[in-house]
Amino acid sequence: MQTYDLEANGLRGLNSALQELNGSSNKTAWEIVNPKGSHAIAVGLNSPIEVTVKGSTGYYCAGMNQQATVKVEGSAGPGVAENMMSGTVIVEGDASQYAGATGHGGLLVIKGNASSRCGISMKGIDIVVHGNIGHMCAFMAQAGNLVVLGDAGDALGDSCYEARFFVRGNVKSLGADCIEKEMRPEHIEILKDLLARAGADAKPEEFKRYGSARTLYNFDVDNAQAY
Repeated sequence: MQTYDLEANGLRGLNSALQELNGSSNKTAWEIVNPKGSHAIAVGLNSPIEVTVKGSTGYYCAGMNQQATVKVEGSAGPGVAENMMSGTVIVEGDASQYAGATGHGGLLVIKGNASSRCGISMKGIDIVVHGNIGHMCAFMAQAGNLVVLGDAGDALGDSCYEARFFVRGNVKSLGADCIEKEMRPEHIEILKDLLARAGADAKPEEFKRYGSARTLYNFDVDNAQAY
């Protein structure tokens, strides 16, 4: 286990050391102490390492992640796991706005609540939130899965494409072109797998599925007010 004191040694040295790992090093487990809400911790990683942040972080923690597993033992500021490509990011506390924004792949697990715009423009990432999510989540979501064990705020899935949204609690309102959809056996299997991987104690049958009505894919003057 490599221990890095962020307060004493600085952010640039940490990210440089983590980004230089190429999979051939035996330094695969890292512990970051004294993060004190610092921004851009463990960004741009591209090797199968495990990084544990012992405390809360600022914005863009674990952004652009590939292959690595990053665990935040606290809460995360705006944009955690932004533009994530692969790997796993786990936030033990709450996440601020636009968690997982534009993510292309991998798994983001938020064990507390997520604020507004969680999963905005997601492009293949899987996001599991154990608590509630705020307004405008999954806005323009293109692909991937958003799983919410609690409630969802206003305008869920506004202007979405082919992403899937599974919500166990109440949805305050659906965004433009987002509707409730049938939960078929294949969706039960997808959800069962995601819940297991996220360590979530819930049954797939308790959820409702939402997604695109596909009426805004091409401009239609009859739908002008919905754009």
